[in-house]
Amino acid sequence: MTSNPDLPKQAPPAAGAAAMPDGLAGRLFELREDPAADFADQAGAVADACHAMAVRFHQGGKLITFGTGGSSTDAQHVAVEFVHPVIVGKRALPAISLTTDVATVTGVAAREGVAGIFAHQIRYLAEPSDIALGICADGDCPSVLAGLRTAKAAGLLTVALAGGDGGAIAVSPDVDHVILARSADPRIVKEMQVTAYHVLWELVHVFFEQPGVLAPGVVA
Repeated sequence: MTSNPDLPKQAPPAAGAAAMPDGLAGRLFELREDPAADFADQAGAVADACHAMAVRFHQGGKLITFGTGGSSTDAQHVAVEFVHPVIVGKRALPAISLTTDVATVTGVAAREGVAGIFAHQIRYLAEPSDIALGICADGDCPSVLAGLRTAKAAGLLTVALAGGDGGAIAVSPDVDHVILARSADPRIVKEMQVTAYHVLWELVHVFFEQPGVLAPGVVA
């Protein structure tokens, strides 16, 4: 194939311009190294949370997920992962997201304020055997914290995914298990939390697949 002599010839990119994308890409990966390593360091805490969740599922409990903004879609993502596993042959487990019913969320917000949107639903939808999973990008979301507090008071197992230093959620006595995405960049927090809840899903199933690991007392 010959070139068209009538078309203008493009000058080759300057050396600096050609090198810049590779350097930038490398920097973007570097920004994720420490948060990823820190998440790996939390392996024991993650395993403890997953074992506690597996026990609740084993006893007939369900997973209740919630979060605001971008975390609301993560809550929905987690719920569908458990109810409809993407890996064929994995056990489906009961889960609901409190972020999907727009009428309920907006109705509660109008009467009780945004901070009450999850706590109200938990009071009427949850059972003591259930698991509450709150997701928050910075650890200081009032509605997520209120939901976790209400869940703990009702006897639920409480688990939180929080960004940064975990904020008020990380130090709350109402949260049984906290998994942190230690970064000030909300994009990296999001990436780490997506990884975290996929690991939660996988390890819960690992516990189910190990004979004798879960305590007796199956309710359903």
